[in-house]
Amino acid sequence: MQDSNIPVDPVADLLRILNLEQQNDTTFLGQSQWMPHGRVFGGQVLSQALVAASLTVVETRPVHSLHSYFLRAGAVELPISFEVEVLRDGRSFSARRVQASQNGKVIFSMIASFQDPSPGLEHADQLPEHLPSPESLPSAASLLETLDHPVTNYWAKARPFDLRHATDPIYLQPAKTSSPNQAVWFKPLSPLIASTSVELAALAYASDYSILESIMRQHGISWAHKGLSSASLDHAMWFHAKPDFSDWMLYQQHSPAAQNNRGLATGKIFNRDGTLVASVAQEGMLRIPEYS
Repeated sequence: MQDSNIPVDPVADLLRILNLEQQNDTTFLGQSQWMPHGRVFGGQVLSQALVAASLTVVETRPVHSLHSYFLRAGAVELPISFEVEVLRDGRSFSARRVQASQNGKVIFSMIASFQDPSPGLEHADQLPEHLPSPESLPSAASLLETLDHPVTNYWAKARPFDLRHATDPIYLQPAKTSSPNQAVWFKPLSPLIASTSVELAALAYASDYSILESIMRQHGISWAHKGLSSASLDHAMWFHAKPDFSDWMLYQQHSPAAQNNRGLATGKIFNRDGTLVASVAQEGMLRIPEYS
């Protein structure tokens, strides 16, 4: 029987929340997805803010970078208001600031830059070699199918992307080997067909999944660690090429440092053909009771 909180089609649900309601030229309203802890998923508000900014920029000028801060936890039962400030429209670049608010309080802030495509110097990192194929790896749904808990139900059934870890996942148990590196294949559960701006917003949404696990993996921590408290603090992203949602993409992740209950994680997202699609950096708060 389908849990009433679990969308029948999680990808359609993602596209639903990315379809913002326009209030005026620079104000938009967004709805939220169900989350087991009642707080808005960071990738959701990030992707919605990017859609809001994109709606104020000419369609032929896609986003090339964003820098954002998660300031307060959002409540899933309340709509989110997105206020876009036009900072600059130049000959080839545009800049926008977006503030996301609930009940008059800012929960998220972002500056994004957009650019007309143009020829120039090109190089990119290569797709890592010798990784298992995504088809050979277990999905979250298969790993967690015997469990019935709001959090595991969310991981297994409600996320719009199928995430498959190239090494042992850390949902319930720590990694067998400590390492600050991780690789995760991901793909939409059903076809994701949208405009370029919405596709890039969907990529931003997916970029908030699992990146902090590179920190946790290094320290023998799983999501089930007793007393673990975590939150995204900021998120930066650079877009290099068009994502191919018709096939698996690889999210290569690395944590260079952790201190003061904070950890930094970086990531590279590749299309399966080896094209580097995006680079990501995020700092997160990770509080572990025995380290306090």
